[in-house]
Amino acid sequence: MFESLTDRLQSVFRDVGKRGILREQDVDEMLREIRLALLEADVDYKVVKDFVGRIRERAVGAEVTKSLSPAQQVVKIVNEELVQTLGKPGRLELTGGAPYVIMLVGLQGSGKTTTAAKLAQHLRQQGRLPMLVAGDTYRPAATKQLEVLGRQLDLPIYGGGETSPPDICAEGVREARRRGRDVAILDTAGRLQIDEQMMTELRSVKEETSPVETLLVADAMTGQEAVSVAEGFHERIGLTGLILTKVDGDARGGAAISMRSVTGVPIKFLGTGEKTDALELFHPDRLASRILGMGDVLTLIERAERTFDQEQAEQMERKILEASFDLEDFLEQLQQVKQMGPLTQLLEMIPGMRGVAQQVPAGATDEQFKHIEAIVLSMTPEERRNPRMIKGSRKKRIAAGSGTTVQEVNMLLNQFRQMQRMMKQLGKGQGDMQRLMRLMG
Repeated sequence: MFESLTDRLQSVFRDVGKRGILREQDVDEMLREIRLALLEADVDYKVVKDFVGRIRERAVGAEVTKSLSPAQQVVKIVNEELVQTLGKPGRLELTGGAPYVIMLVGLQGSGKTTTAAKLAQHLRQQGRLPMLVAGDTYRPAATKQLEVLGRQLDLPIYGGGETSPPDICAEGVREARRRGRDVAILDTAGRLQIDEQMMTELRSVKEETSPVETLLVADAMTGQEAVSVAEGFHERIGLTGLILTKVDGDARGGAAISMRSVTGVPIKFLGTGEKTDALELFHPDRLASRILGMGDVLTLIERAERTFDQEQAEQMERKILEASFDLEDFLEQLQQVKQMGPLTQLLEMIPGMRGVAQQVPAGATDEQFKHIEAIVLSMTPEERRNPRMIKGSRKKRIAAGSGTTVQEVNMLLNQFRQMQRMMKQLGKGQGDMQRLMRLMG
């Protein structure tokens, strides 16, 4: 989502890095480029003005002039000010008597229904007992969609049929209490735009259910319109937090940077994909790191921890360090990595790998995964354990069995040997990267 902005900012930092000393004129040139980059990324003008002003105040002072590396100090300042602009991380406030009611609001098409299921899945992983309430009686098949998602996740759903949304939501909360569920998530109706009828209805739902959280689900792809929508909802019904959806898309990303500053409402979650586990807690420092092209290893580790079995990870670590990692292990790891999200998204979270991710054609990775799986599955167990035995006739058989070519089989075997060498080096690493390597193999 921040690709264009990241490219522009990295270009600015490269230019700054060529200068041994930063004069006031240099700082002004740098800030002009940063200002243009942010405005082109659809960041609110007032937010940009304030942001650039804070950077200038720090960049022309002693903080930079006394630094041994002015360029690094400028990046540090921009990162810190970006984190401040994004605001402190918001977290769900589940206090008082259960069931805790979470009311989701937003325009039609913002992803409320899918987000309700994602949020329920997230809460269940935290040890909660969530229940979904279908309060949208306007959109055709809205209740059906929630029921399908509920069955997929094995979660209870309440739908009140023909009664009014406030009555459905109130009865849904009572049903959650009867069933011993400690969280009721209300999926309310949206419109194509804010209108008074919708706001009156949402105020009634809020009065009937007394939610501890009223969260706006906003589509990050709508740019500055998302900021205006957030302001409108907050003024009329009072929000406690924001959930930004579709942040894995190709929007310019300015809404994510602007919303906290403009509305004063904290961002609590980011929707990062279609799957029901594609919901991340909002961490301003990690998002700032991604925007500046510095990766996000901690989020990658968290995804890996959700996907990989700890015992299997420890076995895999031993194999890597002992150089006994074979193609059967590779196939198992490949299938698990697929569950973590698109490969390009994962690569961009690793510091220094953004350039590699940009070289992968859009949509190509899923197709490549299928080809690789087909090739490995066409090998015998003995060949997977000992790839060195795969010579000419075996390669032809594998290519025919996988619907690929001998050249593609050769390419995979060569890449596998390179990966073995790289992983052996990673095994000698330290800190977060070593922990990630242990989890993912």
